[in-house]
Amino acid sequence: MPGVDTGSAVREKGSTVSEEIHFASARELARRIRARELSAREVVQAHLDQIERTNPQVNAIVTLVAERALEQAREADDRLAGGADAGPLHGLPIAHKDTHATGGIRTTSGSPIFADLVPAADELVVERIRAAGAITIGKTNVPEFAAGSHTFNPVFGLTRNPYDLSRSAGGSSGGAAAALACGMHPLADGSDMGGSLRNPASFCNVVGFRPSPGRVPSWPVPAGWSTMGVQGPMARDVADAALLLSVLAGPDPRSPIALETPGSAFAGPLGRDVTGLRLAWSPDLGGRVPVDPAVTGVLEPAVKAFEELGCAVDEACPDLSGADEVFRTLRAWHWDLALGPLLDERPADFKPSLAANIEAGRALTGSDVGRAETLHTALFHRVREFFGRYDALLLPVSQVPPFDAAIEYPDEVAGHPMPDYLEWMRSCFLVSATGCPALSVPAGFTEDGLPVGLQIVGRHRADLAVLQLGHAFEQATGHGTQRPPIS
Repeated sequence: MPGVDTGSAVREKGSTVSEEIHFASARELARRIRARELSAREVVQAHLDQIERTNPQVNAIVTLVAERALEQAREADDRLAGGADAGPLHGLPIAHKDTHATGGIRTTSGSPIFADLVPAADELVVERIRAAGAITIGKTNVPEFAAGSHTFNPVFGLTRNPYDLSRSAGGSSGGAAAALACGMHPLADGSDMGGSLRNPASFCNVVGFRPSPGRVPSWPVPAGWSTMGVQGPMARDVADAALLLSVLAGPDPRSPIALETPGSAFAGPLGRDVTGLRLAWSPDLGGRVPVDPAVTGVLEPAVKAFEELGCAVDEACPDLSGADEVFRTLRAWHWDLALGPLLDERPADFKPSLAANIEAGRALTGSDVGRAETLHTALFHRVREFFGRYDALLLPVSQVPPFDAAIEYPDEVAGHPMPDYLEWMRSCFLVSATGCPALSVPAGFTEDGLPVGLQIVGRHRADLAVLQLGHAFEQATGHGTQRPPIS
């Protein structure tokens, strides 16, 4: 975009005094608020000022509740002054994904069908974040019904990448990722079925974590036993993502798959000696996934950081046979279940790609779903055996760097045609089908100054180990400290 330097304008964190608050870590802000070195009102106001300055260029936050947030900040300061216990997120501003129901605040899901919807109550993840003391400042932009990994919709329009305004911010948590990159708030919630936490994190040089199914319980949902879609944290560094996970995780009687491990398991320091870990590196998932050379050109040298940390790195990949069919079948089944009746009522209000997914779900037979579940189980055991030999799998988050924001999705990757809006995301959605925890962590920039993320996948339910490994990589490389021109 004219006037925006996508390469040389990238600058280091902390380069100006104005960044003291809006680019401080959530951990540091929470500490300073508890110590009464900063007030919650000061912190919220600083982020509101940053939103006013940067959001018009990227369109990341789409509903703002500034007066409500400032009033809640005053109340938070009063409670702290009165000796009340402070939650782990006390006084921190956050904007919630616009598919997450927020009581009293418009929640549109990026659809004209719900353009004026104001839920009566919070859903579970929002409920937990607020209970931990965070202050809601608004909602972040999403694709229509969070379908697809490029954030645009007919209600609020397009979210742009702060590293290059002509490029996509990814999706479906694209507004959250762009807002984090610009310093609009220190933490963000998101969701991930086929890459919606990981892909926008990669595109915007922030951290996105897809936890194990059940780690973060979801409620209300139409299919409580489903494991394909999860909710999780985003942040500017791994430790902040772990802080938010410590609030989001833990059992809840409203979720039949909620894991019993308390969120406090993720609240401690992430430092760990990774010497001797056995890591698998797969630049293309064993030839299964085409990847733009600009992406592998960044990641191949980045992976060497693990060897310098004392890890043993082999090029290897689990057998992912059937993962495509598992993901596509169960995803289509989900969309028909969740949105089929709405498509019947208002077919003109659905983008064609999403309508096609719903129709694909309707065409499924019981045998189709049964076959997918059988393949799903076999996939689990092959991946389990793979992780008997390796402690983690390293691979690209996204098959392409951030692409032209004017298109819905790339029509080819490395010379291979992409037949639909899912195909270019296979490096993420094949991992979703395994049920393994997966982290997107900043790994460097292309020659054009576009961010590239590394995906770290761990053993079944080894969420903490994945975060620890990502933290070690982050500390060794520092790529996530480079700020965009729009900041």
